[in-house]
Amino acid sequence: MLSHGQIVRLIFGLKLRELRQERGLTPAEMARACDVSVSYLNEIEKGKKYPKADKILSLSKVLGVSYDQLTSLTLSRKLEPISELLQSDLLKEFPLEMFGLDPMRIVELIADAPAKMNAFISTLFEIGRNYEMRQEHFFLAALRSYQEMHDNYFEELEQDVRTFTVEQKLNAAAPFDTRQLERVLTDKYGYSLDRSLLDEYASLGRLRSVFQPKTRRLLLRPGLSSAQEAFVLGREVAFHYLNLRERPYVNASFPVRSFDEVLNNFKASYFAGALLMEEEALVRDLQKLFDATKWDESQWLSLLTKYNVSPEMFMQRLTNLLPRHFGLQSLFFLRFDQANATAPYELTKELHLSRLHNPHGNELHEHYCRRWISLRLLAELRLQAKPGAPTVAIGAQRSRYYGTDNEYICLTLARASTATEPAVSVTVGLLCDENLKRKVRFIGDPAIPLRIVNETCERCSIPDCEVRSAPPLEIERQQRRQQLAEAVATLVHGG
Repeated sequence: MLSHGQIVRLIFGLKLRELRQERGLTPAEMARACDVSVSYLNEIEKGKKYPKADKILSLSKVLGVSYDQLTSLTLSRKLEPISELLQSDLLKEFPLEMFGLDPMRIVELIADAPAKMNAFISTLFEIGRNYEMRQEHFFLAALRSYQEMHDNYFEELEQDVRTFTVEQKLNAAAPFDTRQLERVLTDKYGYSLDRSLLDEYASLGRLRSVFQPKTRRLLLRPGLSSAQEAFVLGREVAFHYLNLRERPYVNASFPVRSFDEVLNNFKASYFAGALLMEEEALVRDLQKLFDATKWDESQWLSLLTKYNVSPEMFMQRLTNLLPRHFGLQSLFFLRFDQANATAPYELTKELHLSRLHNPHGNELHEHYCRRWISLRLLAELRLQAKPGAPTVAIGAQRSRYYGTDNEYICLTLARASTATEPAVSVTVGLLCDENLKRKVRFIGDPAIPLRIVNETCERCSIPDCEVRSAPPLEIERQQRRQQLAEAVATLVHGG
C-alpha cells in the first residue's frame, strides 16, 4: 500500500510539473531559475523527493503561486481523479505488495504519464459508479484473487490449527466438542459469554454474535444451532491465537474499514473451518464418497451430522481440500440467498479457481438461470417446507452451458423453510474433464440429471424454456445491433 509520505510527494510533483508546463518552462529553465539540478527537479516531479522549505519557496516564486498553494494536497480539476484516488482509503489500504506490485511503480506510472493515467482512472471511477461499486467490493475482489492465487489452500493456517490443537490438548475428533473452545476463550483469553442480551435487540435479528472489546464479552444470539455457535467460537479463538488485530466485531456483513479487516476475517474463518473439520479425517471421508460409483445423497448429508457443521461451512471446506488433495483446481463456489419465496435470488458469495467459470455473478439486475441446481433445489425445498425447522437437502446435476462444450458437475446444499422465511443454497461446481472422471467415480451415475443451462434469462436463447423468468432482452438487442450493422455495411459497400 502507498504510504502517506509517498502520496504527498507524488501530489506535490504532479502539481509542480503541471504548473511548470502551464508557464511554458522546460525542466532546464525551471532548474536554472530555482538553482537546482535538472536531475533533482526530475526526481521531485516524479514523486521521489520532497524539497525543503527554502526550495519550495523558490519554486513558488518562479511559478507565481503562494507557498500554501504549492504544498496543498489539492490538484487541478484536470487531475482531480488522480487526487481522489491517491487520497482515498482504497489505494492507502489496497495490498499492492500481496500481488507482487511495487507501490513505487504505481507512483512512476502516474508521474510519467499523468494525463493518460488520469483518463484511465476516470474510466475506472465511471465504471464503479455505473455499477454501484463501493470500496468494499474492491477489497472483496482482492481477497478472492488472493484465494485463487493459492488455490484457496493455506498450509500455514492448517499448521496453525494443528499446533493450537496440540498446545491446548484438544480432542479434534468429529464432532468437535465446542466446550473446549469456550474453555480456551474464558480461561486463556479472559472472555465472558452472554447468551441472552442480543435477544433484546429485535432489529438486529441477523446478528449471530457481537464482540465487545473493552469488556471482552461475546454476545451470542439465543437459539443458534450448535454448528453456528461452534463457528463463532472458533473464529474468536483464531482472532487471538493468530494475533489478528484489525477485525470485525460482528458476524454480519457491514461496511468494512480496511483490507486488513477483510483478510483477517477470512483467516479467522478459515481457521475455524479447519478446526471443526480436521484435514486428514475429512479427506479420508471424501475419498470414500468419490470412490463410490453411485451418487448417494444420504452419505453426503451424513457428513454434516458427523462434523456438526452448516452447509456453507462444509462446502467452503471442500474448496480448501479438493484442489490440494484431489487435484481438482477447476472449480467454483456460489452462495445464493433469497429473503422469501417472492424475492429475487441474490448471489452473495462466489469463488473461481483456475479461471472465471460459468456461472458467475453480474450486477445488471438480470435473472439468473432457473435451470441451475442452486436455484432449482431452493424452489423445490420451499414447496416441501413445513412450519418449524428449515429443511436441508443436497443435490447433484451435470450442467452443460448452452452452445458450448463447458460442463460441470454441480453439488448443492440448500436450506429453506416456509415461503416467508429466508433460504440459502451453496454450490461447488467441478469442471467435467478427464481429470475429474478419474478422481470422482460417481460422475457417470445416470441418476445424476444432465441439464442444458445458461447465464441469465435476458442473455439466453434456449427455445421454449419451461422455467424462463424474463424475456431474452439482451439477445434481442444484440440481434437488432447485428441487423443494423449489416444494413449499414450493405449501404456503405453498395454505393
